[in-house]
Amino acid sequence: MSIKSAIVTGGNSGLGFATAKKLCDNGITTHIIGRSKDKTEEACKEIGENAVPVIFDLNDLAGIPAMIESIAKNNPIDILVNNAGINLKKEFLDVTDEDFFSIIHTNLLSVFAVSKAVVKNMKENGAGSIVNISSMASQYGIPKVIAYSASKGAIESMTRAMAVELAPFGIRVNCVAPGFIKTKMSAKALDSDPERKNKVLGRTPMGFLGEPSDIADAVYYFALNESKYTTGTILPVDGGNSIGF
Repeated sequence: MSIKSAIVTGGNSGLGFATAKKLCDNGITTHIIGRSKDKTEEACKEIGENAVPVIFDLNDLAGIPAMIESIAKNNPIDILVNNAGINLKKEFLDVTDEDFFSIIHTNLLSVFAVSKAVVKNMKENGAGSIVNISSMASQYGIPKVIAYSASKGAIESMTRAMAVELAPFGIRVNCVAPGFIKTKMSAKALDSDPERKNKVLGRTPMGFLGEPSDIADAVYYFALNESKYTTGTILPVDGGNSIGF
């Protein structure tokens, strides 16, 4: 099957940017969905001609089907990378119902809505690959990120359920669970908290942080035919962090 078209949500920065760049560099037209017009268009310009900006706020669940349809009318969608997500660091007792719902809305409900709209298109084509992005927060208990942890645990369960249900239509669904990756955001957080940085590296057997390209490479494997007999898996790309002692 010749892969031609992809969607990466939240592809204008961090891991999403690295993933979109990897797909585009390999000749795949990649639609980068982002809220900020300037940031998304700037990212596409940086990535190159195969990157197509799609300005859309994924919290607008009702608008998602029409947005996906407008992408699919030019090209059947071969790959979907559900990367967009938000985090909130707060003590458990300080998290309000609104806080919790906001994280679930963006990190889980929008993933479901986007996937559902894309699957309609993939089903017509009889093929497709969906890659969800999880987190170490789903692998073990991390304090002060209760809503984020709940959303990412649900993403992993949803990956397995989707994989089983969609396999008869030629659609594969897998998940990448990044460990501690060197991005501007993580570097800032860890450099300002040496104790946390030492803890992270101390339980990472490989002893260093990953690069965004490490996640992009894993997503690329799942997206293409090299993984054609793989579905429903959760792949930690974490330098051994999730099994570190």
